[in-house]
Amino acid sequence: MKQTLTWTIALILLSPWAMAQEHPSVSALPNTVYVGADGKYEANPDTAVIEFSISAQEETSGAAYDHASKSAEQVRQILRSNSVDPKSAQVGYFAIQPVYDYKTPKRKLVAYRVNTNVSVKLKDFPRIGPILQQLANADITDSQQLNYTLEDKDAAKSKAVEDAYRHARDSAEAVARAGARNVGDLIYASVDTFENPLPVRPMAMAAAAPRATMQMNPPPTAEFSPQTVTITAHVNALFQLK
Repeated sequence: MKQTLTWTIALILLSPWAMAQEHPSVSALPNTVYVGADGKYEANPDTAVIEFSISAQEETSGAAYDHASKSAEQVRQILRSNSVDPKSAQVGYFAIQPVYDYKTPKRKLVAYRVNTNVSVKLKDFPRIGPILQQLANADITDSQQLNYTLEDKDAAKSKAVEDAYRHARDSAEAVARAGARNVGDLIYASVDTFENPLPVRPMAMAAAAPRATMQMNPPPTAEFSPQTVTITAHVNALFQLK
């Protein structure tokens, strides 16, 4: 009587996210091999995000608000001068806070401070350097943050899945060769994709050098390439054995 040979294997790469995820349970079938593998694709970011704050302090709340409004208008002028629509900038809120002097037992109100956060998304990367430089030179903000991201992820996810499937197929063929068998059709597959976010690092440009010197220096992002965005995928696949 001819024996039926059953192969079942689950190969999972030990990445932090792979260990945490839950994989679907697949019943072992005769003459099949079940494999799992990871893949990745490094894509160039398509969007730059500039984040900064606008701060103003004056003796009265109205004066502080007017000062912040003038700073906001400077931001709009900087964006327009770089062919960026001010409507592409997002403003979170305007917060007015009292400033007290605590040197005496009884606190004394000395000023009012207005703060707001602004975020600008750019697709045209050559505009990044001039905008950062002009914001710093205008002394509008105390800090700036620049981050790159990938908004159109579909193509990158497909590439990562293809890479994971190739690894899964190679693993299945290695097992099949060890048992003097061949890999047949794909019977079942499941896919998970993940994005490794880029860290946001603050860029303290405003206090880096005197204004006149900064105008002569090239932007800090000049001649550098943005960090790639890594999309990872995990594929579980069940193949027929011939």
